[in-house]
Amino acid sequence: MSHVSRRQFLSTAAALGAGVGLSMGTSKSFALANDEINIGFISCGGRAGEHMRVFREMSGVNVGALCDPDEQRLDSAKRTFPNAKGFADLRDLLDDDTVDAVVVATSNHWHCLASIWAMQAGKHVYVEKPLSHNQWEGRQTVNAAARYKKICQIGTQQRSDPMQAEIKKFLHEKKELGDIVSARVNRYGIRPSIGKRETPLPIPDSVNYDLWLGPAQDKPIFRDKLQYDWHWDWNTGSGEMGNWGVHVLDDLRNNVFQDSVSLPKRIFGGGGRIVYNDAGETPNVHFVYFDTGSIPVVIGLSNLPAGPGAKGSPKHPGPGSGYIAYCEGGRFEGQRGGGKAFDKNGKEIASFKGNSGNGLHQQNFIDAVRANDPSMLNAPVSMGHDSTGWCNLANIAFRAGGNFDQQQAESFDDPQGIWGALLEEMQEHVGAYSMKLSDPQIRLSTAFDVDAEKEVFVGEHAEVANQYLSREYRAPYTVPEISAT
Repeated sequence: MSHVSRRQFLSTAAALGAGVGLSMGTSKSFALANDEINIGFISCGGRAGEHMRVFREMSGVNVGALCDPDEQRLDSAKRTFPNAKGFADLRDLLDDDTVDAVVVATSNHWHCLASIWAMQAGKHVYVEKPLSHNQWEGRQTVNAAARYKKICQIGTQQRSDPMQAEIKKFLHEKKELGDIVSARVNRYGIRPSIGKRETPLPIPDSVNYDLWLGPAQDKPIFRDKLQYDWHWDWNTGSGEMGNWGVHVLDDLRNNVFQDSVSLPKRIFGGGGRIVYNDAGETPNVHFVYFDTGSIPVVIGLSNLPAGPGAKGSPKHPGPGSGYIAYCEGGRFEGQRGGGKAFDKNGKEIASFKGNSGNGLHQQNFIDAVRANDPSMLNAPVSMGHDSTGWCNLANIAFRAGGNFDQQQAESFDDPQGIWGALLEEMQEHVGAYSMKLSDPQIRLSTAFDVDAEKEVFVGEHAEVANQYLSREYRAPYTVPEISAT
């Protein structure tokens, strides 16, 4: 297929969600068990570089193509992989029939469209977390994997850590601590201000800005840097909740719920972007309650030091990036690469050590590609969609919230006391900056009911929250609506 006709195909498939891409690359996929797998990288940034170092060491895997709209990043990657083909436009990479699979490590707003286009072009996909920038496009990506029969793995690498199976056996099969009654998730890690310019950030000549923006809106940028700090802009990122939150919430879904809860049935929360007065939009203090219908869950998040001049994060129970399962007979604390169990008296009774899954997760993807068997994946796209969904809903609770109302906050049903304890911690945390939760910079949502099967908000105030379930895409970079069959 010629370069132009492939471009036309992608444009048509994106607009119509057409099934013509179903057969593309299929015959080769079944032969990969005996062939070298040629991988293309969509983005050559920091995380992509880490993946390149892992995949290049695998037997029978070749880093064959590199793509980035930033020519400086592309040139840097080309120096490491001089024999790889280089592209500025991902559509040109997808036009190359020698590429069997791609790694999508772009900004969050590109994850779904890049993955869908890749699968329509006959490629298998390893896509970084969070899967989606919004819930609707995540569902289209899940549907694309099913429709085009492609392997699609989400980059929550802890799913490939053998430790996780040991933890689930300890908590659920042996029930060493009895039933789990509630859970707490944490992400505490300091991040500095991203600055606030008086005039829009000039885009370097080395960056094809139209390609960099892709599905995002063309809005002026008032932060100091183009790269990485896109995380804290709603146009391109998902905040810390979508950055680290997806990892710790995925651990929760895996080890506490054994993936039995796709989405919570109700959500309530708030937060604010405070102290820095920078160009960031996403909250650097965030607190949310998830009503799952069984085990209640809260998450606490802060990117601020404990107080002015402090070097560490504020005090909190459990690991800084991890989760606590409060049980009848004690508690379990888990985090990337390790876990500990304590009895009711606080005595450590068991410990677990893992390897975070790095390397194993990428190998799991390659093994599934060779076998052309998505059931082999440790983190299939559907699983990544559900874990990302908790983050998407948490961000919506913040964005759809209003002024913080103390009476409303305290009136929420909290039988285990985990929400009240988190609120007290957050009040103490912002109090160190001479603030109150009731200050105008802090938002609080009402309780939003969720139809987990349809992935929409229902009931009172639903229309306020549902507006954030999708986005306005910038043509021609439009995520298509796709049927799974």
